[in-house]
Amino acid sequence: MCHFDKIFSVNLKGLLFTVQKALLLFQDGGSIILTTSVGGSNGFDGVSAYSATKAAVRSFARSWTVDLKHLKIHVNAFSPGMISTPMLSGRGMGLSQEQVEQFKTNILNTVPMLRIGNPEDVAKAVAFLASDDSSYITGIELFVDGGLALV
Repeated sequence: MCHFDKIFSVNLKGLLFTVQKALLLFQDGGSIILTTSVGGSNGFDGVSAYSATKAAVRSFARSWTVDLKHLKIHVNAFSPGMISTPMLSGRGMGLSQEQVEQFKTNILNTVPMLRIGNPEDVAKAVAFLASDDSSYITGIELFVDGGLALV
């Protein structure tokens, strides 16, 4: 399977089919939290197919917010930037190690917080979206990216 087909299958088909099956488990309201990426809002060299899928995920979040309102389900997305995970190794994006290092250097110079995020940064944001504290929040894309997407 070519890179394009694989990334679209995983990031979009996988998401759609998972949400379809999960909807059967919702009783009275609930929360769906989708993973987008800062790459879905900002263009980055060499990852256009990946970025396109993440922009589509953001569109799913907004559309499903309206589609699922009668079930009292709120749908949000979080959009991580550069986070210290295996994805940053380039395996998930199909990049060489040299391309990954160049990508990190280029991005890190534009992150206002001047650091790579860690999984705990993302976990706290997702926990908020899953909690009752976000009960009046739906249809948003929460950036967990050190300010990268907004500057």
